[in-house]
Amino acid sequence: MLGDNLQFKGGIASVQKLIVCNAPSQVQIQHIPTTCVHGLNGSTTRKVLAFGKALGKLLWRLSRKKPDLIHVHFSQRSSTIRKMILMLIALAFHVPVVLHAHGSQYHLFYNGLPQWAKRIISSLFRQSAYLIVLSQSWKNFYQSSFGLKAEQVVILPNPVEFPSKIPERTSCNQIMLVFLGQIGQRKGVFDLIRAFASLPAEQKACSELIIAGDGEVEQACKLVESLDLGDYIKVPGGIDSGQRDALLAKADIFILPSYNEGLPMAMLEAMGWGLPVITTPVGGIPELVVHGDNGLLVKPGEIPELSMAMQTLINDQALRLSLGRKARASVAHLNIEDYCSSLLNIYCSVLESKRVAL
Repeated sequence: MLGDNLQFKGGIASVQKLIVCNAPSQVQIQHIPTTCVHGLNGSTTRKVLAFGKALGKLLWRLSRKKPDLIHVHFSQRSSTIRKMILMLIALAFHVPVVLHAHGSQYHLFYNGLPQWAKRIISSLFRQSAYLIVLSQSWKNFYQSSFGLKAEQVVILPNPVEFPSKIPERTSCNQIMLVFLGQIGQRKGVFDLIRAFASLPAEQKACSELIIAGDGEVEQACKLVESLDLGDYIKVPGGIDSGQRDALLAKADIFILPSYNEGLPMAMLEAMGWGLPVITTPVGGIPELVVHGDNGLLVKPGEIPELSMAMQTLINDQALRLSLGRKARASVAHLNIEDYCSSLLNIYCSVLESKRVAL
């Protein structure tokens, strides 16, 4: 398995960790990190060294004891370049490759490429045994853009590790709203801060917003300070999985007002914790979140609409609890056990095709 460093705080690393830790007994996975532990925030030197190390490990593994298949997690931009190089090496050793798409902005990245680059990437994609995507909308994009066969593109939404028990969340005097993810414009964090600023004074007084994650932390803190919201909004920066679970256990509402997404792990985790979500109909989200049923959907960048959704849930405990219960039920099928079973079926299909070809 090739992908982000497992110590990196991000959705792709989270998915990989769940797979590695919960793989069926008949599957042995050796994970090779293709990025440094600092992810996007690492220096160029660290990134180059991490990729060079991954390249060396892959060549050693292929030349010593050839794996049955290689599972490659990729995103847009430099991630695609790195993974295409590694994929070419795997194919040269006649090892089948399963690609796993995570890029929230892959359509923007791909459509902005020159034609020659599109031809190279699409040609490589067509040589994969399977391409795993997160939703039907992403299957439509990859199938039409790269000329893939329908049966070659498999929809496998991200998995969820469910807490055995969730809090009651009744009789709340102080409503906690939580954002988890990469802090920046793509995730709508600055819109979120401005939407909170426009809440009526009485709603601010009974609310607290926690914005946790790496990224543009300093810019977010400056905006909070400029709007005089320091008493209401906390920006703790990056947190680990234990801190994440503690935060979700205390939260009443989860908010993710993104402009582009695949199928965000943070949102799935929040739904697994029985939280009502306020999010946007981008990527695979509208295939899971139904407005007014298991969450609220607002248009990306519509700050007044986002603020109104926040007001609605702050005021209405019955609605919060109802949406939260349905949110948890709607992601029950994404439990990690069923996910790994589906992944095993994909692996077995690849090996069967390999045997038939031989």
